[in-house]
Amino acid sequence: MLKVWGRNTSSNVQKVIWGLAEMAVPFERIDVGGAFGRTTEPFYLAMNPNSLVPTLEEDDGFTLWESNSVLRYLAAKHSAGMLEPADAKVRARAQMWMDWQLTVMAPAITPTFWQLIRTPADKRDPAVIAASKEKTVAAARIMDAQLGKTAYLAGDAFSYGDIPLGIMIYRYVQLIPERPATPNLDRWYAAISARPAFKAQIASVPLT
Repeated sequence: MLKVWGRNTSSNVQKVIWGLAEMAVPFERIDVGGAFGRTTEPFYLAMNPNSLVPTLEEDDGFTLWESNSVLRYLAAKHSAGMLEPADAKVRARAQMWMDWQLTVMAPAITPTFWQLIRTPADKRDPAVIAASKEKTVAAARIMDAQLGKTAYLAGDAFSYGDIPLGIMIYRYVQLIPERPATPNLDRWYAAISARPAFKAQIASVPLT
């Protein structure tokens, strides 16, 4: 059985385990990182020299890190076109949105997450929160515009392009309740958050 090394409160780990749940691929998840530590131990650094989570470990000893790369690899291997679009252009769009999550949405919302979830109230910086929220709302509006054209981010079907951003919007909805109206984004989020794999792997895990 393949192993996923990483705590389930990590958004990057959640990408992988949500994808595996969508594909009904059995896996064992092992708590490391954060309060669990162990990522600086030699055995872990041998698998992932970055000392980060997640790390995929397969039965034959193959290991892989970088969450979006892990998700794409697993989809190509196990999903038979379900998570990885068969059409090259749609697949490229899905991968584009996965990369955009890393370069735009995650950097935008992460300061809000750290300030509101992991920083004591008396040590929070309102200016940092305000700037982060402004950038996150701007990113959400980009998604809303795209989702006015397509049912899902890459096209008409759910794909791995929706998974990283689905996790970010789960945080957005909880952390920025004063957000502006984004009807297309809201429609998409209602659809993905109703998926059993999302409920099991994402919605059931509190933000910590």
